[in-house]
Amino acid sequence: MRNAMGSWPFVFSFFGVMIGWAVVNTLLLQRVLHHKAFDPFPYILLNLFLSMMAGVQAAALLIAAKRADAISSEVALHTSNNTDDIKKLIEENTALTSQVKSNTDLLEEIHLHVTAISNQFGSDPGRFSPGETSSDHEPGSQKPSS
Repeated sequence: MRNAMGSWPFVFSFFGVMIGWAVVNTLLLQRVLHHKAFDPFPYILLNLFLSMMAGVQAAALLIAAKRADAISSEVALHTSNNTDDIKKLIEENTALTSQVKSNTDLLEEIHLHVTAISNQFGSDPGRFSPGETSSDHEPGSQKPSS
C-alpha cells in the first residue's frame, strides 16, 4: 500500500479523480442537467472522502513505519550477533596463529641445535623425506618393495 500511494501514477490519478469530480459536478450535472449535481460547488462530499482517505493513509503510513522499524531492529540484532561471532573467530585465529609461530620458532631452534651437533661429529645431516633413514641412501641398499 505504501508503494502504491507513494508513486507518481497514484498522484496523477488522484489529481485526475479530483479534477473529474469537479468537472462532472460543476459543468455537467449542475449546468447541463440544471442544478441536479449530487455534490455542488463547495464539494462537501469530496472533502469528506478526502478526510477519510487522509486518515486511512496516516494509519497505513504508521503501520508501514512500525514494520520497517521492526525489520531494521532485527537486521541490527543479526548484524550485532554476526559481529560478535566474527570477533570470537578472529581471536581464536589469532591465538592459533601465535601458537603456530611459537611452535615454528621452537622447531627452527631444534633444527639449528641438531645441525650444530651433526656438524660437531662431522656427519652430514642430509635431507630426507619423512620416514626415510640415512641407510636408505647408502650405495647398494635397496628399498623394501611394497
